[in-house]
Amino acid sequence: MTTLSGAEILIECWKKEGVEVIFGYPGAATIDIHHHLATSSLKFVLCRHEQAAVHAAEGYSRSTGRPGVVLVTSGPGATNTVTGLAGANMDSVPVIVFSGQVSRMLIGNDAFQEVDIVGVTRGITKHNYLVFSTQELAQTIKEAFYVATSGRPGSVLVDLPKDVLSGRTEFIYPKKVFLRSYQPHLTPHPKQVSKVVSLLKKAKRPVIYAGGGVIAAGAGENLLTLAELLAIPVTATLMGLGGFPGTHPLFLGMLGMHGIYRANMAVQKADLILAVGARFDDRVTGLLTQFAKEADIIHIDVDTTSIHKNLEVDVPLVADARQALTAILEGLGPAPDYQKDSRAQWRELIEEWNRICPLAYEPGTDVDGLIKPQRVIEALYKATHGKAVIVTDVGQHQMWAAQYYLYDQPRQFITSGGLGVMGFGLPAALGVLVARPEATVINIAGDGSILMNIQELATCAQEGLPVKVAILNNGALGMVRQWQDLFYGRRYAATTLGPGPDFSQLAAAFGIKGLVARTEAETEAIISEALADPGPVIMDFKVSPRENVFPMVPAGRAIDEMILRPLELP
Repeated sequence: MTTLSGAEILIECWKKEGVEVIFGYPGAATIDIHHHLATSSLKFVLCRHEQAAVHAAEGYSRSTGRPGVVLVTSGPGATNTVTGLAGANMDSVPVIVFSGQVSRMLIGNDAFQEVDIVGVTRGITKHNYLVFSTQELAQTIKEAFYVATSGRPGSVLVDLPKDVLSGRTEFIYPKKVFLRSYQPHLTPHPKQVSKVVSLLKKAKRPVIYAGGGVIAAGAGENLLTLAELLAIPVTATLMGLGGFPGTHPLFLGMLGMHGIYRANMAVQKADLILAVGARFDDRVTGLLTQFAKEADIIHIDVDTTSIHKNLEVDVPLVADARQALTAILEGLGPAPDYQKDSRAQWRELIEEWNRICPLAYEPGTDVDGLIKPQRVIEALYKATHGKAVIVTDVGQHQMWAAQYYLYDQPRQFITSGGLGVMGFGLPAALGVLVARPEATVINIAGDGSILMNIQELATCAQEGLPVKVAILNNGALGMVRQWQDLFYGRRYAATTLGPGPDFSQLAAAFGIKGLVARTEAETEAIISEALADPGPVIMDFKVSPRENVFPMVPAGRAIDEMILRPLELP
């Protein structure tokens, strides 16, 4: 009988699952894996921090739809993945982290670099495993990939004791997985579909509310067909941007706390909301008791636990979004003409809201001559013809990127939604470029967030990944400062960063190009220079700290109770 070591079995399992790239950082507990990985056909991307490796795997997964794979060592290597695991799970991204562990005989002895990472991550992953023997390794890996990628996708951790990796056994990879306690429901129930069709036919003021599940399920074309067939306006969550074309006349823009005025108003005045692949997050709904009170609500989601979790809905439909929309389209039949006149009036009302309060800002520079950050986003959109993959960190720049860059394709906008992880953007962007080296990838960052994982510039330089980093540098932690502006008497406690590092010199220290813009004229010039450069580039835009993100729904308010324009600041 031919046998393989556990480390060799792991690599063969990865190949069986179609894995091409692994992100991570080595250590003593995983050295057996790296010994064999070095001569395999798989690519290992050496990130400079384990948290960044998980974000890179998430960027890889978000841009391709395939699972992202991470390999880290035990102890601090494993604990450094916690933020990435939590973020991927909240945003329904299939990421699988393989962590080294001390040998089984040492578990529980407080051995060097021993951590109960299964216990640590139990509440923040979709599932996790501690592999107890080399013989069960292949089965466990098969299950891990199945759980991570099926139903509502999520993060999975597999903990690998060192003696399991060095042990030997016959390699037999299971052809399929059956887990009695885990049976995702993908096919829509015909009776529920009929209810949805009936409501869609009767509605006079319908709105489609699209979430990240539309993109995860590959349901964008179905959604477009349905919206055009019934002439229904569409709004999207932060995670849903790109699931419906941002330049389409039926698209209202993002809804929620920093949503577009017409989108929020349409939701509040709708008589029917079709929610697809969204979970009624608090940043979307505002005050739940006041959310869409005039509407019947249909909720399509593959995750049973999301139904009725935050909001009681009228028609739940537990199914894969693409299958559900396909069934609804079949139920509607060809070219219906339901409520044509009333829906035309509805769209006119929505356009009137847009005329009353369009998305806008005061043009020109601020009183100190600094660039308006919204202008930078517009310049990036113009220079890339709206076709770049935009990866953001978290903060004001994230919201401006959601508002002022229009996304026509799924997987074109990649950001940390549910957990809101500062430091996500740069490593996620490098993960996108590993998957899609032909793409123009721009990481829009703040001067606070970029410093949290800026060491990954070394990874970009080593791997030759031409990420373009656009830093909206306002010398502050802008989103927290915005709350201090509006609700805390402008006491800027712990939010002023000052001049910070010279990012152009910092870029040079990593062996890459750094550019600085202090005026509007310089803005377009350095964007053009950065896009023409074949390597990674940092663009440091000196932007106004006085600019805030509007509209804004204050905490505890309904989403039609928006602050629409800036307050005068001294």
